[in-house]
Amino acid sequence: MPIAPLDDSSIYYQMSETSDCDAPKLLYISGTGGDLRVRPNIFDSPLAKHFQLLAYDQRGLGQTEAGEGPYTMAQYGDDAAALMAHVGWDKALVYGVSFGGMVAQHLALRHPERVDKLVLACTSPGGANTASYPLHNIHHLQGRERFIFTLGIYDNRYSAQWQLENPQQVENMWQYTEKQRQHIPVSEQTSAGAFAQLEARKDHDVLDQLPNISAPCFICGGKYDAMATPSNLQALQRGIAASQLRFYQGGHLFTLQDPNATTDILAFLQGSEFAN
Repeated sequence: MPIAPLDDSSIYYQMSETSDCDAPKLLYISGTGGDLRVRPNIFDSPLAKHFQLLAYDQRGLGQTEAGEGPYTMAQYGDDAAALMAHVGWDKALVYGVSFGGMVAQHLALRHPERVDKLVLACTSPGGANTASYPLHNIHHLQGRERFIFTLGIYDNRYSAQWQLENPQQVENMWQYTEKQRQHIPVSEQTSAGAFAQLEARKDHDVLDQLPNISAPCFICGGKYDAMATPSNLQALQRGIAASQLRFYQGGHLFTLQDPNATTDILAFLQGSEFAN
């Protein structure tokens, strides 16, 4: 099992198997509660065919062990840099999703020499008016109760009224979500790690530091996302000089809802033109 030992953590990671040793290096940073045992994941996406792909379980989650919290966003950013050093990567393309996009911002600010290009997907810069939904306030909700509560936050088209009118679709979505994690054990460590992640997340605020991000940046998200709202993505674009922004037909899971999103992310990372 590939493990990167750190001072207070042992990071579990995976790398794609590619015969092309010249393929560009891409570090993927997952969102809240990310666990590489959940499938499908980034290694099942089209990106895995085009890059040397590196992904990992963040501290306290999945198969990564970590010292007792609290954790800080700076630590999460430093973890990403330390993992790159462990696998011998001086620099890479970086793709951060949701909470992973917040971590990617800290990585780009604290270790700019390691970031070639940056994709920030469905994420936020933090701060009083541009923070993602405060998930730490609903940490007590679990299972189906949490799923139902957050459904309309992940995609505001799935309102309480829509859920009442479409019970079978709601049930199908819940069953799919439940099936993804049914074989993954919940331990005391991962429960504590999930809580520590949310506690760190609530303090994320780099709004005033965004002008210091120098890497070319593609900011993207869903038009119907109430977790990381379109206005939060617009704040990222205003702050990062070398950035461009696109919205897609979807919510927080827009890359699964609109195939144009992954096509455009791939084009940006490869330095080619967008399809439209």
